Amino acid sequence: MRNTKAFKEAVAETLAQLAHRGVTVRPGTVADTIEQNIRAVAAQLGIQERSAWRYFDPASLAASIAQQRQAAETSSTPVQVGRAPMPPVDNPELALILGGVPDALEESGGDLYSVIVNVAINAWMAGDIHGEDGCTGCQDKRPTGTDWQARMDTITAMQPDITKWFDREVWTAALNDTGYGVTRC
Repeated sequence: MRNTKAFKEAVAETLAQLAHRGVTVRPGTVADTIEQNIRAVAAQLGIQERSAWRYFDPASLAASIAQQRQAAETSSTPVQVGRAPMPPVDNPELALILGGVPDALEESGGDLYSVIVNVAINAWMAGDIHGEDGCTGCQDKRPTGTDWQARMDTITAMQPDITKWFDREVWTAALNDTGYGVTRC
């Protein structure tokens, strides 16, 4: 279905309608939604998928997506319970995580997925530790304690030049030194 002219035109027109409404959605998400809708219509009416295209309206789909997006944005209330605060921009632990990406990419043989998982887990744990200092009821939950500042001091002592990892050019050069890079296809 995705290789047909009708499908490609439907995705393009829906994206144009969304852009007209000021809503940005990843093209793959729009494509998935269109495919699901066409298959659902075909199954519900008992017709072939190629016949279901006559029921497709890109403007209506874009309006529906925009309405869902707006409803989600206006109805969602930020949840403060269990959410760790954002660390300072010059956070040494963040610098350590960023600095480890080029090495992890090289060690994994260019497996970007494993590198992203590693970064996500480290960031998640760092946020959890940072959040526990401000959390009432979290004391004595971690055997090593929750003194976030002591942790930052220890990391700073391990990695004295933390500011370099917040420079995009330095990080990109380190990544390129591994023989890998990120390009958009």
